[in-house]
Amino acid sequence: MRLINLFIFLLSFQLHAGVFSQPFEKPPVDAVISYAMTVEEMDRSVEFYTKVLTFTKIADFYVSGSEYDKLYDLDNVRIRVVRLRLGQETLNLMQFDKPKGRKVPVNAESNDRMFQHIAIVVSNIDSAYAKLLKNGVVNISPSPQKLPEWNHNVAGIEAFYFKDPDGHPLEIIHFPPGKGNPRWQEALGLLFLGIDHSAIVVKSTNKSLAFYHSLLGLDVMGKSFNYGPEQEKLNNVKGAKLRITSLHAEKGPGIELLEYVSPSTGADMPSDTKPNDLWHWQIRLQAPRISDLYKSLVQANMATHGILTFTNPYLDYHEAFLTADPDGHALLITR
Repeated sequence: MRLINLFIFLLSFQLHAGVFSQPFEKPPVDAVISYAMTVEEMDRSVEFYTKVLTFTKIADFYVSGSEYDKLYDLDNVRIRVVRLRLGQETLNLMQFDKPKGRKVPVNAESNDRMFQHIAIVVSNIDSAYAKLLKNGVVNISPSPQKLPEWNHNVAGIEAFYFKDPDGHPLEIIHFPPGKGNPRWQEALGLLFLGIDHSAIVVKSTNKSLAFYHSLLGLDVMGKSFNYGPEQEKLNNVKGAKLRITSLHAEKGPGIELLEYVSPSTGADMPSDTKPNDLWHWQIRLQAPRISDLYKSLVQANMATHGILTFTNPYLDYHEAFLTADPDGHALLITR
């Protein structure tokens, strides 16, 4: 079954109640390992992420072969992969030398289901914003926004949306004392500190929780309902009202669900999305019992290719398969 059918299945899938009736002895997913995105010109992207956002380049290699053709449901795949690190977190950039994919649509909005970003934590939002302006980034937000005191769960958090050279949305975020992971208060003289989470737009929080929490075993760590002028400016969406849910595994950074209660008119993920399209992101999740999780996905009507074996010395996993959540956001499950 080709990957196009995967997304069609996912956009219309219905969960089998029996799959979710049993509590976990151990969660099927025990770590969020890394994030990855598809880029058009690797050298341009590496320069942006290392020079502007101060990521460190730690690996640069190519992958190809039948296992990658099957993983990505493409023919004659050849991918350059550059692994970057910021703090404790890892971002992988993927350039498909062949076949080439499509660009991010110029009319893409923050409430579309293809929207996904990483939230890069900074020690000083004004200094980080000034550096971004100096380097000519394209704004999504008009300026950094400070979330209001009345919204207790997120009060005082400052954030700003912008785009990388390929049009991927990104966020810089500053947590005041008492908010976020305590390690974000330990700047150690650095401006850009690490990746707190990847945020994805979902159509239904409840449906997404049935997948991420009930099936994968991620824990709900926080909730908020955000609205008002600050939120509208941050997302650049008029009338934005968001139901936000933070998820974490035992280890690693987070996944944040963004449900636009209003406006609810965001476009679905294109049903013909391919991993070589520039709006493709993938979150790598670690599953110690990968076969059991794969069987659970099959039982839940989550179409996917079988588990594949990898021997590339640059990879720290040996088994993997690609699947997606109910809205089409890609997940690389590894062991």
